[in-house]
Amino acid sequence: MTTGPMTHAEPTPPAAGGRDPRLMPTILTVFGLYARSEDNWMSVASLVRLMADLGLDEPAVRSSISRLKRRGVLCPERHGKAAGYSLESSALAVLAEGDTRIFERVRASTVDGWLLVVFSVPESERDKRHELRTSLTRLGFGTAAPGVWIAPGHLAAETRRTLERRGLTGYVDMFNAEHTGFGDPSSKVSAWWDLDELSGLYADFLDRYQPVLARVDTDGTTPIEAFATYIPMLTQWRRLPYRDPGLPLQLLPPDWSGERAGLLFDDLNRALRTSAHDHAMTVIHGDS
Repeated sequence: MTTGPMTHAEPTPPAAGGRDPRLMPTILTVFGLYARSEDNWMSVASLVRLMADLGLDEPAVRSSISRLKRRGVLCPERHGKAAGYSLESSALAVLAEGDTRIFERVRASTVDGWLLVVFSVPESERDKRHELRTSLTRLGFGTAAPGVWIAPGHLAAETRRTLERRGLTGYVDMFNAEHTGFGDPSSKVSAWWDLDELSGLYADFLDRYQPVLARVDTDGTTPIEAFATYIPMLTQWRRLPYRDPGLPLQLLPPDWSGERAGLLFDDLNRALRTSAHDHAMTVIHGDS
């Protein structure tokens, strides 16, 4: 992820009696924003300090780092006497592709057509079936029929790269298609994707962060305040472009909340990214 801005929002409380659900996504946001520009490395001390600025305590942070290490997302690496981590190569590839999704949000048009994916996985490899479904869901695919997954045609290259990276191409056929009948494509889209749920997620983002932008515009923000707002905001936002594959606006409900949420994100990004980045670099270079 490239750098981006933000202002103070109320922190989300951790799940009662369990691990804080913010931790691993937030760590990945921080690494994506600030480690890649620093030779893909960040010291543990810097990460712990930055997470403390977000209200996250050190033991929980270290536990989450260990889980990300076990999952092969973070790789331990020492720079001189400093212990730290780098992002594994496949995680770097995912984040690089995510930059476009998150910060550019390409929207399809009806002339792009559709991408269809069908797959067949032997019963003995059910884990691959789960991995395929997870991958297609994360790319924003809907389901046109049992076993038939659909997305706007402009996602073909990203889908191909994802399936190749995950070693899943042997189970999949991909087709370019167009809808030639029957029925209204808008009604089809609302059946293929859960637009009500997606609209609700956008509405939550708008409700939470419109007041934040108003406060920033009125009162300004210090670097640490910008950082403490920007990171949770970006962490919440970055999952939404994957749930929404950039469907043609003509096929979405009138006054689609995703458009307004995207403009709000852009405004927050412009307002906060530089100050948030300044704070992160002060911590990182101070601990290096």
